Amino acid sequence: MLDLLLLFLAQTGTNRAQETVTFKSNTQLVIETVTVKDRSGQPMAGLTAKDFTLTEDGVPQEIKFFEFQQVAAGAAMPMPDTQRVPAYARLPHTQIAAPAPGDTRYRDHRLLALYFDLSAMPPPDQMRAFSAARKFLRQQMQAADLVAIMTFASGSVQVLQDFTSDRERLLSTIETLIVGEDENAPVDDALKADNGAAFGQNDAEFSIFFTDRQLAALQTASQMLGRLNEKKSLIYFASGLRLNGTNNQAQLQATINAAIRAGVSFWPVDARGLVAQAPLGDATTGSPGGNAVYSGVLANANTSALQRSQDTLWTLGADTGGRALLDNNDLAMGIVAAQQATSSYYILGYYSTNEKADGKFRKVKISVESKLLATLDYRQGFYAGKVFGRFTAADKERQLEDALLLGDPITELTIALELGYFQMNRAEYFVPLAVKIPGSELTLARRRGADRTLIDFVGEIKDEFGTTVTNLRDKVDIKLTGATAAELATRPIQYDTGFTLLPGKYKIKFLARDAETGRIGTYEMPFQIPNLNRVEDRLAISSVVLGSQRVPMREALFTAGKEKGQQTHALSPLVQDGQKLIPSVTRVFRQTKEMYVLLEAYQQNAEPPHPLVAYVTFFRQGQRVFETAPLQAVDAAANRLKTMSLKFSFPLAGLDGGEYLCQVTVLDPATKKAAFWRAWIMVVR
Repeated sequence: MLDLLLLFLAQTGTNRAQETVTFKSNTQLVIETVTVKDRSGQPMAGLTAKDFTLTEDGVPQEIKFFEFQQVAAGAAMPMPDTQRVPAYARLPHTQIAAPAPGDTRYRDHRLLALYFDLSAMPPPDQMRAFSAARKFLRQQMQAADLVAIMTFASGSVQVLQDFTSDRERLLSTIETLIVGEDENAPVDDALKADNGAAFGQNDAEFSIFFTDRQLAALQTASQMLGRLNEKKSLIYFASGLRLNGTNNQAQLQATINAAIRAGVSFWPVDARGLVAQAPLGDATTGSPGGNAVYSGVLANANTSALQRSQDTLWTLGADTGGRALLDNNDLAMGIVAAQQATSSYYILGYYSTNEKADGKFRKVKISVESKLLATLDYRQGFYAGKVFGRFTAADKERQLEDALLLGDPITELTIALELGYFQMNRAEYFVPLAVKIPGSELTLARRRGADRTLIDFVGEIKDEFGTTVTNLRDKVDIKLTGATAAELATRPIQYDTGFTLLPGKYKIKFLARDAETGRIGTYEMPFQIPNLNRVEDRLAISSVVLGSQRVPMREALFTAGKEKGQQTHALSPLVQDGQKLIPSVTRVFRQTKEMYVLLEAYQQNAEPPHPLVAYVTFFRQGQRVFETAPLQAVDAAANRLKTMSLKFSFPLAGLDGGEYLCQVTVLDPATKKAAFWRAWIMVVR
């Protein structure tokens, strides 16, 4: 009997040991840094948590964490220029280390991160940026300063030195950033044949016009710095961020939102310094031709290009609480400005009573008693995070719908998108949409053992009043076996569809999701469809489509649904003679391929329509380097618009690799009217 009792107890204990009790808790700690100044503009010390009132979306929050950071305003500690810096071996890459509980190494210090975008700076600009960093470290660094060094090169963000006050270590790290020959040049992938419309050109094209990737790298750097609760200033050295017409506004917004959540302020520094532009170009460019030099067109174009390259820098600084340093040869002033802007402040932490990870904007309001007569500076709100887990089919559908409505875009996938317009009748325009996604970002599903991946597409177009005028929902199923999986590793996915719209101003928001991994990419862009019926001072033409592929319709697989895809093909000017022109969204072309140019001209008031002459010209450094033979168009469609289709195809083998300005010119000799279209392209080996 005793043996049976012992056996029963042993079995009972074993069963209980196998039982697992799981406790789950979800809390969201929100950190706010608040600068409080009195009427004279001096930091106000001595306040306690009880002196502050904090609300989130109007709901009072209890301050659980409170700390005062006393950043002393000290003098600089000059280091003699003749003092030698110990030679260290090239330092290993590290991370921004989060302090352990009770670690006070960052208390009462000013955190400055020097971020060098080596992918966006030619060697002369890099040397100026490094010289500015050395000047600050030797002559202007103060006792309260802790400095970190970060770089972006070869597609990744690297932390070369965590926050430290060791100037010798920092200077040694700067010395290791020696610019070697072609050190930061993009790697040219091996040429491969294009196999149909499923895959576009080589994946490396996404790294050529890489504004989005530069912004995504800043987003990553902000997330790294977000491990620290203190205020952080990121001094961003770059030679501008030049907009190229296909930029994703969602990535810019996501980068700014990530910085605000992490408590990071951007202080961009234009490493080009004060740019003196000669009307005829400097010694690095050849003599331009034509009359643009004498009419001022060339000078205006150069000035506009410079201003566009600085607009994004200014936006990054202004929207995160920093300030851009532009057109100044003393680049160290950008670091000093960030240094002087950080004074004593309070850190307030609270656990939000709103536990929803919905990605929506939360408005934060912080105040003190009115009798203190204080001025507060803090972030006015933030976008909540959004957590993706295991979803059912209904959850996945709702996930896409929620992501489309989020104010904080999701940029886990890289997307490039291009829109055009072609007039169908006096009222309607056909708007072709082309999308590219790097295939390398979808190989994660393959590594997880999946034999296929499903890409979900959802998008909407709104007019200038915020009303949704059309939307899109589609899926593309890609098999990850054999040759397809090999192509996916290096080539982007090409997807296209089209819409019918009226003239006006619109905004498109487009999302793509890898259904296997749940990663989402957002693309946002404003665009305008002109009313060509009102064009009188020039020729009325459509947008221009550039491509390097024409494929049979049976290979043009990716269109929005079978029925809608057939309608799209029937309306699309890109489909002619059973062949479909695949737009080059990134406008990167190989020397070994032909380039296709397609546009339409309209002469609805001409009876009969006049013959037109068109040609394509390539400019480089203000000099004409290539021009096609004139194309004469005589035949017009039998419609009210008198539509004339203008098609070019020519090889690029005679052009050197590099960036060109492509211009399409259309002339009407009878009426002396003309139309011009321009865009930057890249020719690669």
